[in-house]
Amino acid sequence: MSKEILQAVEVISNEKDIPENEVFLALESALATAAARKKFTEDVEIQVDIDRATGDYKTYQAWKVLDGDAEEVYMDNPEKELWLIDAKEIDPEIQPGQYIRKEIDSVDGRIVAQVVMQVMKHKLRESERAKVVAEYESKIGQLVNGIVKRSDRNRIIVDIGNNTDAVVNKEHMIPRDPMRPGDRVRGYLMEINPENKGPLLILSRTSKEFIKQLFTLEVPEIGDGLIDIVEAAREPGVRAKLAVVANDPRLDPVGACVGIRGARVQAVSNELAGERVDIIIWNENPAQYVINALTPAEVASIVIDEDEHAMDIAIPEDQLSKAIGRNGQNVRLASDLTGWTLNVMSIDEFNAKSNSEIQDMVKLFMQQLDVDEEVATILAQEGYSNIEEIAYVDAEEMAKIEEFDEDMVQEIQSRAQDLILTKAIVAEESMEEREPSPELLNMEGMDERIAYLMAGKGIITVEDLAEQSVSEILEIPEINLPENKVADLIMKAREPWFAASSEGTGSK
Repeated sequence: MSKEILQAVEVISNEKDIPENEVFLALESALATAAARKKFTEDVEIQVDIDRATGDYKTYQAWKVLDGDAEEVYMDNPEKELWLIDAKEIDPEIQPGQYIRKEIDSVDGRIVAQVVMQVMKHKLRESERAKVVAEYESKIGQLVNGIVKRSDRNRIIVDIGNNTDAVVNKEHMIPRDPMRPGDRVRGYLMEINPENKGPLLILSRTSKEFIKQLFTLEVPEIGDGLIDIVEAAREPGVRAKLAVVANDPRLDPVGACVGIRGARVQAVSNELAGERVDIIIWNENPAQYVINALTPAEVASIVIDEDEHAMDIAIPEDQLSKAIGRNGQNVRLASDLTGWTLNVMSIDEFNAKSNSEIQDMVKLFMQQLDVDEEVATILAQEGYSNIEEIAYVDAEEMAKIEEFDEDMVQEIQSRAQDLILTKAIVAEESMEEREPSPELLNMEGMDERIAYLMAGKGIITVEDLAEQSVSEILEIPEINLPENKVADLIMKAREPWFAASSEGTGSK
């Protein structure tokens, strides 16, 4: 078989440009595995050496030499390892990490032929896949063109040329997209998966990046950097929104993306199985951006809640269905595009909610600032929504309110600041009251951090702890102790109970 081995190495090396030594190493590993399976039932180390010039080969059982005097060195398998002191009896020059080897019979020619064929197939397959990875690594994030090779419900296999296939899995297929063998198709190259047994290249037709790349291809102004695509939102195969901005004020970004008679946007829509695409202008002002995103509906009013990152949006009754869209599609895409939670409602609903919120604010200001209803109403209508805003807003800004003078502004802000200070003092006193008792802090097995966490939940004394169950303590997530540790602490806290019970029994 020596001749056949040399011929196989030469064929694989020349045809697929793989170094000969790499092929020899693969053959040695495969022959060693075959020998181990045929000749041994236990786990052993088998090594094969192939003469690179003649193709002759020898097989050895090997034992790795371990240094018995080194710390943290353990023998895991006596069938594969040998202590240095024993190895030196065989080879006085041997060093730790080297191998003691004993020649054994090699596998016969029939098995060798099978191994050679398997290695050839494996190496050829590995070589093809390595070339695909090398060619397409730099193309991740780009469009890939191909022809549908075959398709089913779960995936589409696309021939992208040079005997290379890519796959569009079900979750990345546009619903109701009629793909048949022979159809031309584009996809967005998401990733290369070397672990995949099938095609290495994973394409998507549903990602936001796919539609961005399609517009970059269709609109030269985007490719030239004159127009930027800021964001996109999609419901694949149904509708999409694209936010664009022009870097040249003379350009109309929407018109450029739509094209003459809609030619550019229609070309993209055709690629996306008829997906309708709305092009809107991005704006750095969140409210105006949302107004643009809700196109084609008209917006009457907007109230922004920065804390909740949400907006209440008033829409005229005859525009409400446009703003919401079929099954909420338009408002859902606008929310995804802008990143804001959008609460779309009619003008009547908007006014009712605003009035309700104003009334709540009026009651709050009357109660906490001790002002009459008229003053509280003015504050609420001017947009103040909490005591902190009133306390720390620039006095000159509040003085611009027509009904207020400087003295009134000073009095209102003074009351607001006093209220905040009072709340802070009360909170601090409350925290002091919740400090753990010295007995709990010093209890055997108690940790200071755990004691303070318990005190924060009202468990301040040893007696308090004794009255708790294990499950009640485990419900305090910050404590994060094992169940047995909690049980030990509770039992320690209960020791006085058992001592008192024992004394009572003894007196009888």
